Amino acid sequence: MKIFTSAQIRELDNYTVEHEPIKSIDLMERAAKALTGAITDTWPGTTPVAVFAGPGNNGGDALAVARMLATLGYKVSAYLFNITGHLSGDCSTNKARLKEMKEVNFTEVTQEFDPPKLEAGMLVVDGLFGAGINKPLAGGFAALVKYINASPAQVVSIDVPSGLMTEDNTYNVRANIIRANQTLTLQQPKLSFFFAETQKFIGRLRTLDIGISAEAIGQAKAQYSVIEECDIRQRLLSRSPFAHKGQMGHALLIAGSYGMGGAAILAARACMRAGAGKLTIHTPKRNNMIMQTSIPEAVIQLDQEETAFSEAVDSEDYDALGIGPGLGLSENTAIALIAQLRRTQCPIVADADALNILANHRAWIQQLPKEIILTPHPKEFDRMTGNSADSYERLSKARDLAGRLNAYIILKGHYSALCTPDGHTFFNPTGNAGMATAGSGDVLTGIITGLLARGYKQADACMVGMYLHGLAGDIAAHHIGMESLTASDLIAYLHKAFMYLSD
Repeated sequence: MKIFTSAQIRELDNYTVEHEPIKSIDLMERAAKALTGAITDTWPGTTPVAVFAGPGNNGGDALAVARMLATLGYKVSAYLFNITGHLSGDCSTNKARLKEMKEVNFTEVTQEFDPPKLEAGMLVVDGLFGAGINKPLAGGFAALVKYINASPAQVVSIDVPSGLMTEDNTYNVRANIIRANQTLTLQQPKLSFFFAETQKFIGRLRTLDIGISAEAIGQAKAQYSVIEECDIRQRLLSRSPFAHKGQMGHALLIAGSYGMGGAAILAARACMRAGAGKLTIHTPKRNNMIMQTSIPEAVIQLDQEETAFSEAVDSEDYDALGIGPGLGLSENTAIALIAQLRRTQCPIVADADALNILANHRAWIQQLPKEIILTPHPKEFDRMTGNSADSYERLSKARDLAGRLNAYIILKGHYSALCTPDGHTFFNPTGNAGMATAGSGDVLTGIITGLLARGYKQADACMVGMYLHGLAGDIAAHHIGMESLTASDLIAYLHKAFMYLSD
């Protein structure tokens, strides 16, 4: 699913009006019907409703919703803010339609505003401002937003919570943004919905199909997308009935300093579960016993040192390399790491301490091999590139770095974001808060390494790996709950994720 900018959203609306063909007021009516249906699904007809409408098309949507709710028997009060004396054409039309209805208590605000009392059990429909704003709310509108946020009423926002910008909110005034309980966005999700900092404004998100031209959406180019199940299904590789382990790929995992063998075990188990035919684990000598007993399917290759990775190894016989989980940060390990990255010819996944070492030696980042896959969580990425003000700035840096290095960067989070060398970003929709537990990242590293060894190209391995990782977490959470979920559970339910996608 594509994610469009506010400018592209306007273009898509205009294209639909011109080519369906349909009048813009009728397209607004179609949107209002979808919005009204979503509201009535959640709030019963006994709920008092206060509708706050701005002067633009978002306000026009809100006024149309007020009319439709009143027709269904809801007790509705509507407030149209026409401070400048200029309404959009469709907003003006819906104002006239609403004024004809005696069932609605309608007020047009042109100067002073005495706000209604908002009580528990009431519903506020926020239609003040939609996707078009490009600066923080101020003055009376900011005061109104704060008044609504301070009330005990439930809030549903049309398209975008008023005050929230669709992309960059780095310098927005957070106190002047509506905090919705539910956001009913139209046709496509907005970029800012995928950032941790904005979740408190969005509440529960629903995306409503309002019939924007499928042709226009298909033709429009988007830098951002949400991965869909069909995208993953078509990327899955089949397994020949005559396949043998030598054809399923040989992965090399360099992981686990002494005391951190668990990270290597998690990554190794995940790698095997992801379908790799063979796996060799390079690890310090003192990890030998635990590795041999924990992953009997793997070959153990011992480092010359007792407690840490100390020297790069030959990688010619391997189809993929995963490096970093539990590696440690000693200077000898750091030197061995950069030597390993320089000499390895097969696809590479670098995670955890591999990234922390690069953060401690930033000049080395420019020496990374092309098409390397980096999988940092936010703090690891900030250590590599400097602190970011928020998720949007961090994502912008990741997109830039992926382009400069010709690398694949997965910024891990609730919506993990894959930034590709060609400038595209893919958000992963699977996963849940139960996966916020030690070792989850090691599992992802193992999965992607296994997929690379199986023969997946880097972009496909990243997308399929992220999706499977999150889907396994969702299946696990369904069976055992989020509170009790551990990284080992992700591996235990990975087969069910594969089975679901293979049906």
